Amino acid sequence: MGAYRIRRGMTALVAALLLAPAQAAPAPAPNPSPNPKHPNIVILLADDWGFSDVGSFGAEFATPNIDALAYAGMRFSNFHVAGSCSPTRAMLQTGVMNHRNGLGNMPETIPDAHRGRPGYDTVMNHRVVTLGDLFGAAGYNTYLTGKWHLGSDATRLPEARGYNRAFSLADAGADNFEQRPIEGMYDTAAWTENGKPATLPKNFYSSTFVTQKMIDYIDADRASGKPFLASINFLANHIPVQAPDSDIARYAALYKDGWTKLREARAKRAAALGIVPAGAPMVTMATTPDWAKLDVEERAAAVRVMQAYAGMATAMDREVGRLVAHLKAIGQYENTIFVFLSDNGAEPIDPYSRTRNRLFLNMQYDTSTANIGRRGSFAAIGPGWASAASSPLAGYKFSATEGGLRVPLIVSWPGNPKIRAGAVNGGLAHVTDILPTLAELAGVADHGGRWKGKAVEPVTGRSLVPMLGGAPGSVHGDDPLGYELSGNSALFRGDYKLVRNLPPTGDGSWRLYDLKNDPGETKDLTAAMPDRFAAMMADYRAYAKANGVLDMPAGYTADEQINAYAWKQQGRKRAIQAGLWLGGGIAAIVGLLWWWRRRKRRAQG
Repeated sequence: MGAYRIRRGMTALVAALLLAPAQAAPAPAPNPSPNPKHPNIVILLADDWGFSDVGSFGAEFATPNIDALAYAGMRFSNFHVAGSCSPTRAMLQTGVMNHRNGLGNMPETIPDAHRGRPGYDTVMNHRVVTLGDLFGAAGYNTYLTGKWHLGSDATRLPEARGYNRAFSLADAGADNFEQRPIEGMYDTAAWTENGKPATLPKNFYSSTFVTQKMIDYIDADRASGKPFLASINFLANHIPVQAPDSDIARYAALYKDGWTKLREARAKRAAALGIVPAGAPMVTMATTPDWAKLDVEERAAAVRVMQAYAGMATAMDREVGRLVAHLKAIGQYENTIFVFLSDNGAEPIDPYSRTRNRLFLNMQYDTSTANIGRRGSFAAIGPGWASAASSPLAGYKFSATEGGLRVPLIVSWPGNPKIRAGAVNGGLAHVTDILPTLAELAGVADHGGRWKGKAVEPVTGRSLVPMLGGAPGSVHGDDPLGYELSGNSALFRGDYKLVRNLPPTGDGSWRLYDLKNDPGETKDLTAAMPDRFAAMMADYRAYAKANGVLDMPAGYTADEQINAYAWKQQGRKRAIQAGLWLGGGIAAIVGLLWWWRRRKRRAQG
């Protein structure tokens, strides 16, 4: 992927295409931007939303505010990210491929043998320039709220990476109702504001809080007259799946027919919406349980967790509507570019599938069916519902399947007629393309591989502006685009994809698919197209060499590594607790001996 060129001239504004807000917002006096040539930018990053987890992509639950942005802008139906969160987030922030920006793997999933190797920092390195850096240097106020997961030391938190104001979580996830970590994974919920440890309010709910904090930041600097870059990184719908009771209750009548029926229904809606070809084949994943074989209690719990998942998505969508309403009220809506995406496909891991995990979690949380999704719960949708969330694609998070890598992307600029409102673009697009796209739309210059007098990683993404204007095909043309994470690998070229998934998702064999006609990856073309297969294999090897991709140790799986990480963290925590207990016990004994000897001396005296 080559560097991009900055194109100008997309600054004309037309009458607003109004979105219906979810609820009323305060109406301070309008304060239009004094420089309409520099639009505001709002990035709405969802966590673990599958390909059809938005109404305008096929979902059955309500996302009216995100859908309104979709119909006022463009939907990308062939947009790809990484198979897990922080590699995607680093590519979004920098426009640089994950092995070049330090996220060759995450801290929770990296094998010990790879730690510290070039490209495997497990944090975003200092050889890249972030969106915050780039837009801040161009005169923007830059804000970030919510999940960060790109480094927790003082030099790697958002405010050290170009953001003027930031309230962020350094971990992969945390509780949505209180300042509590994912038990077993982390010791604390590492929330900070502007680099200092922060305390959450008592009435905290994650989606509401990160949105309100962003509104507060925007309002605090309105008098400056500067445009803003606002990155809202929601915890929804990462584990633990949690939502307000009213949002869960909204879906009380749904999901009783199970995940297979839902997967089929979503595939039909996606085709009707033009998101996938009509009649495109799809597979039933081997990891999808048979709904008919579940007992009554298992079904009840499964129905409840999907109701909570739907409620969590709708609660997040409501906050998007509240932000949009506020921007309208202050006169900034028409001059704002909105980008909505998910960081990877749907999460299939069931934390309760292992006996020791189940015993541990049952001691930490109220795991009753009635409490699923509420405060004090710890729930996940598992592979069954994840297959529906990914519909009609195959696979999910952590894999290199389309269900792991292909997610919804919406780009909307309601005041700009050059983005085709309501259109669906099926050309290949990649998360590294977001930074150059926003830079071109905003008239912000590329850093050109040098920043503050030092050489940095050049942007590898390509601007999507031609596609936003209706140009056919992809800005990547027939150029190869490589990917690797945790041994799961892919090479995209035109309409074709070469892919390998290690166990348990796959068998380690390479396969070739025609994504234009077979987005569900049902028909392997390796034997039918041996020349294309060989050429794309050569392309992948060139990508792997250029990016320093390492082979995974024998027997490695991301799922096993996460469990090993969690139990290692838990063992460390228990060791610290045991040390404190032992130290306290020794101190108590010493204190008792001192008291006894003193009393004895007094008696003798």
